[in-house]
Amino acid sequence: MARFTRIQVAQTMAAQGMVPLFYHPDVAVCKEVLKAVYEGGARLLEFTNRGDYAHEVFAELNKFCEAELPEMIMGVGSVTDAGTASLYLQLGANFIVTPVLREDIAIVCNRRKVLYSPGCGSLTEIARAEELGVEIVKLFPGNTYGPGFIKAVVAPQPWTSIMPTGGVSPDYDNLKKWFDAGAVCVGMGSKLMAKDTSGNFDLEKIRETTRQCLADIGEIRG
Repeated sequence: MARFTRIQVAQTMAAQGMVPLFYHPDVAVCKEVLKAVYEGGARLLEFTNRGDYAHEVFAELNKFCEAELPEMIMGVGSVTDAGTASLYLQLGANFIVTPVLREDIAIVCNRRKVLYSPGCGSLTEIARAEELGVEIVKLFPGNTYGPGFIKAVVAPQPWTSIMPTGGVSPDYDNLKKWFDAGAVCVGMGSKLMAKDTSGNFDLEKIRETTRQCLADIGEIRG
């Protein structure tokens, strides 16, 4: 079962301001990347469900975090049905993220008091998600909607917490646009998980980029 409550997860998402997204089929590679992100200061990561046997990789990583990175909150993204959500909950997922709003997944997560963050693209979807108990709504794809969408939503609905994913980069100006618009946190994948010229993950760069992003977010939010 989840090691962290959904309240703890929501608070960590908001406090950290960034949710790193990552997937790789090799457990050993994943452990190194996780460690780099952790050393960079991140305490929450979304493992994306994008490959065959991804749940087996996640199971090993979650055990690794419990033993070696005890403050790391592991969740799962790219989940598309309630059965898959239930599988990951059995493996200890602390939160579930989906590209679309799925009421069946909301029910599964609420039964276990696990945070659910669905992808929404309209005010109607956001309102329905909040009626289903969603604390933080994922705006996806973020680059399609842009910071202006968030600003327009939170003006009449200041209680709405939005996490844009897609179109977010680690440079200061990009981050500032999203947070000035009212984002509570941002999701960041490939632009955070740097690779070297050989195609291997650049662990030092990932570590430093994570550290700098968190520092920039703190400065932007004052």
